[in-house]
Amino acid sequence: MAAPTPSKAHTTAWIGLTLLGLFFLFAPVMDIIGTHAHGLPTDHTSTFTNLTGTQFAHTQATAHGTARYISTLEYGYALHELTFGLLFLAVVIFAFRRGQRWAWFACWAVLIAAIGYSATFGAHDSTLLSRSLVADVVLPVLLVIAAPSFFQHRETAQTPTTGDA
Repeated sequence: MAAPTPSKAHTTAWIGLTLLGLFFLFAPVMDIIGTHAHGLPTDHTSTFTNLTGTQFAHTQATAHGTARYISTLEYGYALHELTFGLLFLAVVIFAFRRGQRWAWFACWAVLIAAIGYSATFGAHDSTLLSRSLVADVVLPVLLVIAAPSFFQHRETAQTPTTGDA
């Protein structure tokens, strides 16, 4: 007997979460590239300026050690994001796609990071806030869309087929 086909809602959610997971990989890679090129990811410069009252280039020129420390933090932050994104994508591609219930619960953990990003970086830069809110909204919507496929009653017994070899 063939395996049951996933519902359209489950498939839609799985594809959407995969795309979101790819974004969770793209963003930290771009942050690493930006940090390498400028000492700070380009999308973090407004937040830096709004919090410190000065441009990062000024900090690099006048407080080299402080700027180097900030760059090191940015590398570390991006590597943590990249690791988290890889784990999220692995859960989505393998366990979520197969309908394993624990994966649905595990995907909610990403919301902590997404909202945390909005509350830290986004709170000081309206452009970052509007971009980050996409993940804050899309993730729970996709998980709610997929919920019935994880929690509807499933038949545990399958009827045996006769005469099939």
